[in-house]
Amino acid sequence: MTGSARPIAILAGGGALPGALADALGKRGEDIRILAFRGFVDGSLRRRADAATDLLDVKRTLATLAAWHPACVVLAGPVNRPQPSAVLSALAAYRNRRELAALMALGDDGLLGGVVRLLEEHGHRVEGVDSVAPELLGTAGLRSRVQPDAASLRSIGIGLDLLRTVSRFDAGQAAVIGGRRVIALEGPEGTDAMLRRVRFMRFTRRWKAENRGVLVKTTKEGQDFRVDLPAIGPRTMVLAAKAGLDGVAYGAGRTLVINEADMLREADRRGLFVIGIPPDEAGAAHDGQSGE
Repeated sequence: MTGSARPIAILAGGGALPGALADALGKRGEDIRILAFRGFVDGSLRRRADAATDLLDVKRTLATLAAWHPACVVLAGPVNRPQPSAVLSALAAYRNRRELAALMALGDDGLLGGVVRLLEEHGHRVEGVDSVAPELLGTAGLRSRVQPDAASLRSIGIGLDLLRTVSRFDAGQAAVIGGRRVIALEGPEGTDAMLRRVRFMRFTRRWKAENRGVLVKTTKEGQDFRVDLPAIGPRTMVLAAKAGLDGVAYGAGRTLVINEADMLREADRRGLFVIGIPPDEAGAAHDGQSGE
């Protein structure tokens, strides 16, 4: 709990995370306020929201937060990145245009960091979902009935090493590894679209059907946990199974798990393993292993 009579403000984007966060805080008796970004939140959360605004309506967002005077602000749920010209116009009153252009050039991490600084400059404490609702973070160890075999463990280690290596390029938080081969690396399209791409490659026989793979997902090195934490949930299991994968590995303590009970039922039903890898074991899964 925040230990304050002031509410926790959730700036809600798309997906299941904002609703799961609101539910988790509500169960603890926290006072919450939801500011929904139009065009991104789902219908059920939109009906629960205390206010709604357009993503680029910075003036209304700041005015709403000022009226709520929250104990902290939490960013939850993905939004599609607007065109650079729209961002520059929306934030021109609050940021030097040259500074904004520099932030846009840094990619998603740089832009989100600029949003956090803007909120902080207006007196708001920005917290991560991991801080206000740590119960949503995935835990370490095997979570499913199905266990990964030795080949899958090697693939997981390769995937984690890959994601660490590409972190400085702001390239994504997920990859699909088949054997020792990189099948796909997440880009701006997100994990769901990447898994659909892998499914298409399998259907078009771009890689061998018997060479099944794993989805590996975790934070970027040095990532600010207050923004864009990776997340998995029931839908991840559905798409991973349709892509012909054997299972899913995530960074324990740094990946959000949405509707965990439903997710694990879906994984067991589809014969997928789900495993959380502690940070200190991330590189150990394939160390010392010989070739396939």
